[in-house]
Amino acid sequence: MELVVLVLAATGTALATGLGAIPVFFLGARAEKLRPLLLGGTVGMMTVASVAGLLRPALQEGGIVEVAAGLAAGVVFLVASRRLIDRPRFEGLRGRGLRLSFLVFAVLFVHSLPEGFAIGTAYASDRAGLSLFVIVAIALHNVPEGTSIAVPMSAAGFGRAQQFWAAVATSAPQPPGAVAAYLVVERFEALLPASFAFAAGAMLALVVLELVPVAFARPRWARGTVGALAGGALMLGLAVLFQP
Repeated sequence: MELVVLVLAATGTALATGLGAIPVFFLGARAEKLRPLLLGGTVGMMTVASVAGLLRPALQEGGIVEVAAGLAAGVVFLVASRRLIDRPRFEGLRGRGLRLSFLVFAVLFVHSLPEGFAIGTAYASDRAGLSLFVIVAIALHNVPEGTSIAVPMSAAGFGRAQQFWAAVATSAPQPPGAVAAYLVVERFEALLPASFAFAAGAMLALVVLELVPVAFARPRWARGTVGALAGGALMLGLAVLFQP
């Protein structure tokens, strides 16, 4: 029964990605102007969620060495994944909008896996409120990711249903990632601190390498800053509410 609830929760976070496509239905290319604000919000939310929801419990549950090792492994995983989907692989696609659509889809698809790990690890722990905090944080963070995939797809001529389900598909790795992490931690409870740290490292690397350069790029860096402050404040409020 617990596994069913976990799958449903992770599927819900994946479906939340589709919500980000909805503004594009009505605003079209103008939704691009919202991206710095939304991505800035994601920077704030994911940073606080990684530190308060994952890294802090990891340090409370385990030692410095294992947490540092898990953190480093998460960063390496994200960097290696990023190199597998570098831009030249998509240069053969015709049309700027189509090429960008595939690039963004691939980036978000690969990066969804450590987010699934975070959900499963939090769910396997017995810390009150932690799993709900992480699930809500990732669901909220998925919304602007949906906008990121829908904007170039709209420019390439894809329909609304295609934009919505493509956005959801970018988060498809989250349910299996959550289940895998949950089963591993349940079987080997000693891995819990390292698993927390791994998920935190991967998500912090995602923030630094992928989100910050876009959210704070000129000339719209001010919108990214506002979004980051708002997103961080929201996550801090949730952290206090759920007391992870």
